[in-house]
Amino acid sequence: MRIVFKHMPLPFHTNAPAAHAAAEAALMQGKFWEMHDLIFKNQRNLSAATFEGYAKDIGLDVAQYNKDLNSPALKKRIDGDTSQARSLGATGTPAFFINGRFLSGAQPIDAFKRLIDEALKKG
Repeated sequence: MRIVFKHMPLPFHTNAPAAHAAAEAALMQGKFWEMHDLIFKNQRNLSAATFEGYAKDIGLDVAQYNKDLNSPALKKRIDGDTSQARSLGATGTPAFFINGRFLSGAQPIDAFKRLIDEALKKG
């Protein structure tokens, strides 16, 4: 099994692009999920200073984090994720794909279980 996380910062969430960039900059040092989890636990405080504090807290090289945060490669990755999501029919978040089957929005666990069980039966 493989889980792939893709970014899709929605235009009306003004802090979403910066949050996604912070997570990607952390990924460049192997700490994506640590940054991701801190951001999601503290969604009411989405500032650059907060993200930099998280970078320190999870043990990132902060100078490298800041360099990566502003890199064209990082922006290209997030823009690519967003384009791919839209091309697959995702118009909001969360959006899930299980072996190509689309689940839109927050779903009950039974919806995931059904699709996973079907995928496992197919091998």
